Amino acid sequence: MPNVVGLLDAIFSRFDDLTEQSGLEKIKTIGDAYMVAAGIPEARADHAVAIAELALRLQAAIREFPGLEIRIGINSGAVVAGVIGKKRFIYDLWGDTVNIASRMESQGIAGETQLSETTRALLTADFVCEERGEIPVKGKGSMRVFLLKGHVAGNQTPAVTTS
Repeated sequence: MPNVVGLLDAIFSRFDDLTEQSGLEKIKTIGDAYMVAAGIPEARADHAVAIAELALRLQAAIREFPGLEIRIGINSGAVVAGVIGKKRFIYDLWGDTVNIASRMESQGIAGETQLSETTRALLTADFVCEERGEIPVKGKGSMRVFLLKGHVAGNQTPAVTTS
């Protein structure tokens, strides 16, 4: 088995390829966490659909690494984005939208993608979502959440390959 850094490099390199192919923006990695945003730096009307498609592809990609599962959390809304500080400049995001997305991930289920009700409302009928119910979310109280299960039969996302 490869060392942890080598394994994370292989996984995140695969995720980088999928994120780039999706036209989305990788924000950063923090330890074993991978942060992606849709609709920045340029706004896009299909941001929720684009990030849901990527989530499905990331869940499929992690299956290339036997024995591993990931939790993905998605929320939609306004964010503040920019670069701050004097050293090691990094483009970052802040705000309630980011905090809720983080809670969707941390309070999610291994092998699943958990969506806020806000994001679920923005997805097209092509997506299959299962209501999980209400869960307590730190700093927000009880929130209704959904699990992204895939596409309606016959509306599959084309396979994405990398070189």
